[in-house]
Amino acid sequence: MKRTLGTCYYPEHWPEEMWEADARRMAETGLTWVRIGEFAWSRLEPAPGDLQFDWLDRAIDTLGQAGLKVVLGTPTATPPRWMIDRHPDMVAVDANGHPRKFGSRRHYCFSHEGFREESDRIVRLIAERYGRNPHVAAWQTDNEYGCHDTVISYSGAARRGFRIWLQNRYGSIEALNRAWGNVFWSMDYASFDEIDLPNLTVTEPNPSHTLAFRRFSSDQVAVFNKRQVDIIRAHSDAPISHNYMGRITEFDHFKVGDDLEIATWDSYPLGFLEDRVGADAGHQRTYMRQGDPDFQAFHHDLYRAVGKGRWWVMEQQPGPVNWAPYNPAPLPGMMRLWAWEAYAHGAEAVCYFRWRQAPFAQEQMHAGMLRPDNADAPALIEARKVADELRKAPDVSAPQAPVALLFDYDADFAWATQPHGAGLSYFQCVFDTYKALRKLGLSVDILRGETRDFTGYKIVAAPGLIYMPQDLKQALAEADADVVLGPRSAARNADMVIPVPLPPDMPGLELAVSRVESLRPDMPMPLKGGGAFVGYREELETAAETILELETGEPAVIRQENLTYVGGWGDEHALKRIYEQLCEEAGIGTTELSGGVRCRDTDDLRIWVNYGADAAETPAGRIEAAGVLFEPK
Repeated sequence: MKRTLGTCYYPEHWPEEMWEADARRMAETGLTWVRIGEFAWSRLEPAPGDLQFDWLDRAIDTLGQAGLKVVLGTPTATPPRWMIDRHPDMVAVDANGHPRKFGSRRHYCFSHEGFREESDRIVRLIAERYGRNPHVAAWQTDNEYGCHDTVISYSGAARRGFRIWLQNRYGSIEALNRAWGNVFWSMDYASFDEIDLPNLTVTEPNPSHTLAFRRFSSDQVAVFNKRQVDIIRAHSDAPISHNYMGRITEFDHFKVGDDLEIATWDSYPLGFLEDRVGADAGHQRTYMRQGDPDFQAFHHDLYRAVGKGRWWVMEQQPGPVNWAPYNPAPLPGMMRLWAWEAYAHGAEAVCYFRWRQAPFAQEQMHAGMLRPDNADAPALIEARKVADELRKAPDVSAPQAPVALLFDYDADFAWATQPHGAGLSYFQCVFDTYKALRKLGLSVDILRGETRDFTGYKIVAAPGLIYMPQDLKQALAEADADVVLGPRSAARNADMVIPVPLPPDMPGLELAVSRVESLRPDMPMPLKGGGAFVGYREELETAAETILELETGEPAVIRQENLTYVGGWGDEHALKRIYEQLCEEAGIGTTELSGGVRCRDTDDLRIWVNYGADAAETPAGRIEAAGVLFEPK
């Protein structure tokens, strides 16, 4: 499939006499896609029932006449002010019981049926009007589900919905009491109507209660999204997408993606480095103007899986942003590098956010492809170069990698419910494994936690899957691949209770985790030969072969048949030792990479990128700072 470029545009922000010149300039730059409409509800319906679609008709026609394809967003992320008067209880409520008021965006609770019906109505009106418009070539539902901590709401609507969800799941209150262990602390309920939301309790609520509420909250997002998709699909054959975010794990993106043709995500490497990567200050200084070398790639691979192979970058950082703790400008060349890295991981399109920097409101300090005075910004110059290279370069696609990494949102819900140590998270556990694999020069496929077929993979890594259904255990035990488990694999049952026999209770693996401990960050447990466990460690009772030992002589990593179990959170050196050995035994070639150099294999090329601020040597030759190198395979 041809790789393309695009941008995000807000015609309602600019005088109409500017639109034609903007569209012409986009096309001359080499852009194909323009996303519009996702925040425009108040201009489409300034008062209840007062529909003003004529301006959007003209905007779509202007863009289409310039040869551009429109991605039309549904405007439900920004309900207009009159909506709050109509449904004053539609706003989300935070964990402290405070309403999240009008005056910004995403000011709604996914569980509020009145707002869901209002959303259905506006989406239906838009789909009926533009579903067969030849210029509308794709759709986007809402905008950035979960941004600003907006998945979990402690509202009255959520409480009502949660009780129904629990009754459907457990059938009887007696079954729920047994599953949750409510005999503890006299927490038994006599009916589902007695169950409140797990906030404002004296001390921590029952973890089974918390996990159930997280699952319910995630399901509410999927239901909300599906309602929009069903309406659009009744009127349009164009593909439907949603733009996810980096390190947002409060809802199951795979379940949302089940109803969509394309997954997209919003990539802000410099902003994410400061507040989402989990890096120390030294790492942040080193990559301040480039972004973390692995964070973007991880999400590219994740959303390729969410999109079942079809994915885009819907918003690519174009320069300094406005929302991170610090907002530096990228090194020259980074916007080109980020685009090519996305294409190397299979992206169909990379769209820069936004076309022109707005001189007003909350995002006025967020750069665009144009400056507020209409002059070219660096992003436009680099986009022109990428567009020129795309015209000359062969199409690239991401073939199956030799290594797979399972990612499961439900596991993240469980870790968040019971992290067992400050700063410990499922996302970071999986991301650390991904980084170790990338630093060995490996291409990685991320697979959904519900995957049961591992055909073609030589190594399957599945760290941190705190609940593992029996059929997943069986599929991994029977896989032709070498499988890496732990820590916390199968540590809880489906209701967040420690199972007996003790974890992980894997077929073919003689192992019981007898005790666990979380570690101070300044007190790692060293391994013999190098590396250490940090943050988390398990005591292993096993008859399996010990691969690595702690310096105290206790087993740290054990192996039996195709199953390897890691009894702790390995640091960078430990993970390198584990996967380097497995790759050698599996016949997978590795290349140890240092600094900011990374690579990704496509069908015909190995694409190298350098996140470093200085030039570096690679097996394919010298690569400049913020550079991209194409190596024929």
